[in-house]
Amino acid sequence: METFRTLLKFQPAPFHIAHSDHLMLVGSCFTGHIGDRLKARKFTVQANPFGIVYNPFSITRCLERLWAGNHIFSEKEIFENAGLWHSWEHHGMFSKPDKHDTLSGLNDAYAASANFIKKTSRLLLTFGTADVFALRKTGQIAANNHKMPAAHLEERRLSVSEIVDSTVGILQKIKSANTDLQVVLTVSPVRHLRNGPVANQRSKATLVLACEEIGRQLGFVHYFPAYELLLDDLRDYRFYAADMVHPSDVAVQYIWDAFSEMYFSTATKKLNERIGKIAAAAQHRPFHPGTPEHQAFAQAQLKSIESLKKQWPGLNFEAEEKYFLDF
Repeated sequence: METFRTLLKFQPAPFHIAHSDHLMLVGSCFTGHIGDRLKARKFTVQANPFGIVYNPFSITRCLERLWAGNHIFSEKEIFENAGLWHSWEHHGMFSKPDKHDTLSGLNDAYAASANFIKKTSRLLLTFGTADVFALRKTGQIAANNHKMPAAHLEERRLSVSEIVDSTVGILQKIKSANTDLQVVLTVSPVRHLRNGPVANQRSKATLVLACEEIGRQLGFVHYFPAYELLLDDLRDYRFYAADMVHPSDVAVQYIWDAFSEMYFSTATKKLNERIGKIAAAAQHRPFHPGTPEHQAFAQAQLKSIESLKKQWPGLNFEAEEKYFLDF
């Protein structure tokens, strides 16, 4: 039968991602899609410790600072705009009306993630755009412009060499201390259309070329084609959300399925399926709670959880157990 699509074919990765691994994910909002699915399947995950970060330079600054382990944020590193206190290194999710609340949130997240990165065995980085805003006074590249007036910022595009040089350095540092480290690089399929589709494609091309060179220099870095799966495999506006910028739920699931095929062993995929059934059952809202049928349903789920916990003691089902016990 003739196929009217370009199907991407790729080999399984030379390593697996397992529930015993510590996974850190840093990058664009697409990182959140993958991170949420990993968390739902009980992987040990730390995602976006500085919030959503779109450009590679800010991603590597985040990693550098976390790896230092003792580089907390100070008052001189935050600023006020439109009634909120912000950090140039962070997403707006950390911004608050009170200066001390903002600083406390930054440093609480930093402390948790600086500890986690030392144990990280699988690092997933998603580059969103090569177009950045730099502060005119200092040249510092902002992770987020926080709607500051344009007079304070200068927009430019990172070069392939800038991205490669900054990324390779920190990944080598982490690998030297953790020989088990494997890194997955991906380019986000989310479209950045502020400057139009041509600028978006040039930005994405810069990122793809940078990923290729980073992988060429570092054998433990591997490319996952999320961008190509949406743009060249699915290749249709029906696989975008209503904003025509973000991938639809169907597209994200398709990319997740490809991710699973590349990085999960057969045993891990079977475990994910068992966990998924329990997670789906925990979304069940009975019309007649307290009936014998529903009590039997809850008891069956608790037995399934107990069985999984015996086989995998590290899995955390506290939320699901509470739900079924209160069923």
